[in-house]
Amino acid sequence: MIEKQEAVFRSAEMRLIEMFIPQEIARNTVYILGESGLLQFRDLNKKVRSFQRTFVSELRRLDNVERQYRYFYSLLRKYKIPFYEEVQDGTQVRDIRAGFDLPPSTSVIDDHVENAQLLEDRFVQLVEASEQLESQKTQLDEFKALLLASGEFFENCGVDIQVASTNAGEQDGELEDGASSKFLPYFTGVIPRDKVSTLVKTLWRMVRGNLYFRNVELPTKFYDAKSKEYIYKDAFIVFAHGDLIMKRIKKIAESLDANLYDIQNSQELRSRQIVELNEKLDDFEKVMHTTAVTLESGLYSISKELADWNKQICKEKAVYNTLNLFVYNSSRRTLTAEGWIPVDELETLQVILQKLTAALGVDASPLINVLDTNLTPPTFHRTNKFTKAFQDICDCYGIASYQEVNPGLATIVTFPFMFAIMFGDMGHGMILALAASVLVLYEKNISKLKRDEIFDMAFSGRYILLLMGLFSIYTGLIYNDMFSKSLTLFKSGWKWPDSFEPGESITAEQVGVYPIGIDYAWHGAENALLFSNALKMKLSIIMGFIHMFYSYMYSLANALYFKDMVDIVCNFIPGLLFFGSIFAYLVICIIYKWTVDWYKHGISPPALLNMFINMFLAPGKVDEKLYPGQAQVQVFLLFTALICVPWLLLAKPLHFKFVRSKHMHTALSNSEFAQIDQSVDQVLNNASDDETVDDNYDDEEEGNSHQNESFGDVVIHQVIHTIEWCLNCVSHTASYLRLWALSLAHAQLSTVLWTMTIQIAFGSTGIFGVFMTVALFAMWFILTCVILVVMEGTSAMLHSLRLHWVESMSKFFKGEGTIYSPFSFPPIYLEDAV
Repeated sequence: MIEKQEAVFRSAEMRLIEMFIPQEIARNTVYILGESGLLQFRDLNKKVRSFQRTFVSELRRLDNVERQYRYFYSLLRKYKIPFYEEVQDGTQVRDIRAGFDLPPSTSVIDDHVENAQLLEDRFVQLVEASEQLESQKTQLDEFKALLLASGEFFENCGVDIQVASTNAGEQDGELEDGASSKFLPYFTGVIPRDKVSTLVKTLWRMVRGNLYFRNVELPTKFYDAKSKEYIYKDAFIVFAHGDLIMKRIKKIAESLDANLYDIQNSQELRSRQIVELNEKLDDFEKVMHTTAVTLESGLYSISKELADWNKQICKEKAVYNTLNLFVYNSSRRTLTAEGWIPVDELETLQVILQKLTAALGVDASPLINVLDTNLTPPTFHRTNKFTKAFQDICDCYGIASYQEVNPGLATIVTFPFMFAIMFGDMGHGMILALAASVLVLYEKNISKLKRDEIFDMAFSGRYILLLMGLFSIYTGLIYNDMFSKSLTLFKSGWKWPDSFEPGESITAEQVGVYPIGIDYAWHGAENALLFSNALKMKLSIIMGFIHMFYSYMYSLANALYFKDMVDIVCNFIPGLLFFGSIFAYLVICIIYKWTVDWYKHGISPPALLNMFINMFLAPGKVDEKLYPGQAQVQVFLLFTALICVPWLLLAKPLHFKFVRSKHMHTALSNSEFAQIDQSVDQVLNNASDDETVDDNYDDEEEGNSHQNESFGDVVIHQVIHTIEWCLNCVSHTASYLRLWALSLAHAQLSTVLWTMTIQIAFGSTGIFGVFMTVALFAMWFILTCVILVVMEGTSAMLHSLRLHWVESMSKFFKGEGTIYSPFSFPPIYLEDAV
């Protein structure tokens, strides 16, 4: 058995394989490969349009089933039926070598398709019937409400309308109940409340005020079929002259979504109508109840199985989408596939295919052929639940080129440590570590929950948060800072005088060395801020140099691995000399200055900033000596740095020019030209017979296009590289001062928050003091978590991310690779598809 590569420092070695799969087992083979997640298939039908591929009809049928399942899910949500969907943990990978289940047979998929169609037809009928019954019931409810409100119409309007009718010369109208009354022609209806004013204004302008309009607000809401919502409506009555005007008025009212009803002006007749309506409403409620029960029972019956059906259909669709990437040979009834696979997984793939063949009980087995190709393989780094989040940080910036040094390995340590330098506080680090520990300890339970985007980001980076908290505890111990207060863990190295006069300036005497970190005696000193600023600023320069130096050494590791001696001689060596002669010298001076007891010798320590500036502006001149022979050393280092600039600028173009000129003198003979033409013709002829050859040829030409560089391209590239390197060495080193700045800001903000909240309560006594202590502690703790831990923590994390992406990875990282994305079945949730 082939030993598995770690594939962490460099990506795994990949191979391009070709598979010949018999048609009768192609679906099962792809399904099992999807469960294993080993192969990244290539599209061999790039020139074939999507609707012309082999399995288009199957995909269209499955698309329709997915649409039907989404419709069923929407009905479950509409009628508030509980939906049973098991949350899948996408981080768990099944060991397919231990055994596997065969995919559902095609007959099972056909049953799903047929049942989905039958269920859709049934549910559509039930929903339409339910909505139609709801609409009819709404009309009856409106009619009933209108009848109940109509008494107010005729009682309040009767006298006025009768007088108007008499003056107009109207004749008495004999009613069915024998009563006589004189009324103008009228009609009644129900209209949405927000459209009443529009109706009144329109009618008033149309008939120039020759009408009588009255409306009454109905107390209950009614279902509106147009908006699918329950809204408030008003009952109204309109009196007017003439049949033509009445027809126009009715059309206007109906255009404003008014429902018109025939109401009698006799109280006795209206009472009869109400009785008849109540009987109809009872019948409608029975029918609606029966329809609703039938619909809900059908939905309950599929609620527990819909998720499983959807998973099977989604997997089936993914299988056919993958099969459309293959070349189908109808005469041989085989499918030809190509894909990338790690070298150490080839044996696993063969074992899986053998088990599949045995499980299916067939003689035909897929054939595997390893291809030789010039194509650039995809990049595959093996990760686990701990390293995945750190690898994702680097992949967000760019995918490492094939077998390029992976920055994700070092990021596991440097990212949380850079964060901790800016976030150094033992108390805040403990809060962050405890919160991350909860996510780590209960990760199995949390992984089964549905998570929103923000919480999912925190859960995915739980191990990053944990290390950030632990490193912050360490740096907080070095800073001797816990919630802006120092800890007296060891004996101080400074001793204050036993007696002093009031107003006298006090100077502590050094009697020893604090074992670890900053002595707590500095926290009460007047020059504490000056001391911590000087210390943290120099530490940030040292950390920045170390971070960039080891990153730059990765470029040497890449050049040695790819045997690129030109890059080592023309880029790495001059770049290292330039970087070291300036900034390595500065770091050495900082450390050397710390090792000398300047006050013991009665000498004022030299200012390194002025020394560094004068090194460039006044070479050979040193105002305050740091060590003997300093002027000569600085001149030599400056000369070395200046020599490296033309070295970077000219070495690679001159080498390219020399090599190109040497090859130009080697002319090809006529026979060699003929041989090349014959090879090209052979490739083109084979391409007409086999589409995959044409695709591979195009890809190889695309993959080798970067090698066809001219002398001008090399010169321009090297000029840009030289300018960027010289400027970035300065700007990137200065960029690490953010470690000092954010550390200072975090410490000062923590001090201010302590002073303005909980410290105020310490001067109060009694019940009021207890209340103040509890209230201000709660305020302090909440603001600490929200501002210092969450907001400041996010800021420090983003700055640490920038230091890795820009200052570190720019020293060696090309990031021109493509991610290895093997075909696999991701977690499938029906809710996400709606």
